[in-house]
Amino acid sequence: MPEATRRTDLADLVSSRMKELDLSYRTLAGRTIDPDDPDNGPQWTRSTLENLVKGLRVKPPTPQKIRGLAAGLSLPVRLIQDAVRAQFFGIDSVRVGEEGLDEDALIMLRHYETLSAEDRLKLRKIAEDWSRMTAPSGD
Repeated sequence: MPEATRRTDLADLVSSRMKELDLSYRTLAGRTIDPDDPDNGPQWTRSTLENLVKGLRVKPPTPQKIRGLAAGLSLPVRLIQDAVRAQFFGIDSVRVGEEGLDEDALIMLRHYETLSAEDRLKLRKIAEDWSRMTAPSGD
C-alpha cells in the first residue's frame, strides 16, 4: 500500500512567516513564549523548529507550544491550531460566517480538500445555518 502524502501545513506556515518577519530559527525559538505562562520560558527549541520546517518528524505540539508559536510568529492562535490539525491529524478546518469574528462556525473534517466544490458549498451552508440557529439572540 502506498504511503499517504504527509501534510506540511504547519511547516509551510512557519517557514513563510519566518521569511516575512526575517527571523532565524534561534530568534524565533526565543520568541515562542506562551502568553498564558510566560514564566515557563520559550516553548520551542531551534532544532525542533528547524526539523519541523525541513520536514523531519516532530511530535505534535502541546497547547502551550501552540500558543508560544503563535506569539513567536505574531499570528492568531487559531491559525496555528488549524495548521497543526491539518499536518498532524489530517483534519481540515474550514471557518464560515463573518470574517474575523470569534463566533465563526468551524467545520473540521478529514479530506475536505477531496470534496467537490458543490459538496464544500453544501457543508459551508449547513454550518452557516447551524451557526445562526445556535447564536444567542440579541434580546
